[in-house]
Amino acid sequence: MKVRVWDLPLRLCHWLLAAAVATAFVSAQIGGNAMAWHGRAGLAVVGLLIFRIVWGFVGSTPARFASFVKGPGAIRAYLRGEWHGIGHNPLGALSVLALLSLLAAQATSGLFANDDISYQGHLYALVGADLSAQITGIHKLFEPIMIALVILHVGAVAFYVKVKKDNLTIPMITGWKDVAEPVDAPRGGSLAAFLLAAIIAAAAACAASGALLPPPPQPAAVETPAF
Repeated sequence: MKVRVWDLPLRLCHWLLAAAVATAFVSAQIGGNAMAWHGRAGLAVVGLLIFRIVWGFVGSTPARFASFVKGPGAIRAYLRGEWHGIGHNPLGALSVLALLSLLAAQATSGLFANDDISYQGHLYALVGADLSAQITGIHKLFEPIMIALVILHVGAVAFYVKVKKDNLTIPMITGWKDVAEPVDAPRGGSLAAFLLAAIIAAAAACAASGALLPPPPQPAAVETPAF
């Protein structure tokens, strides 16, 4: 039988986040004028991460952290083949949390970073040149770790397809998954919950863009002497 496992907001968030991360990576490699797109992609990552976090509490039950973030006992049960569920398994939940945490650290540090040429993060003015240089170093340090986690994530999906004959990509596209035994239908994830998550995410992206910062001081006008 088929059961709806991933709701539309979560699926959109997943694929938009993947596109934003890819855009941020490619634009950083190109550099120059493409850094403007790097900054825009970073803001998108901030908004999408905030949405995913809020949705992890108010979304449909499979999307909620409480449904898949479990303790060591659940992980041991999964490794013994005793776990049954329709969403993230207890081991996969660790990958989800690691990716979200690292993306949050990367996006946050990027708001204060600079490229020593012409690009400055949206909140660069809050920290100044010296602290920004330190944060930029951290931002660059996280990059290969993030790439490794993304490769591990894709590799795990491929492993499930080839070895366990369980295609995890199709449910993330369609929302539906084939299950052998009847399971409870997902609950929650109402329109009101979506609007709440979207508003909070938009507010976070707006704040991250520097829109709430006071305008920079204008240079004093120089009077031209009359001759």
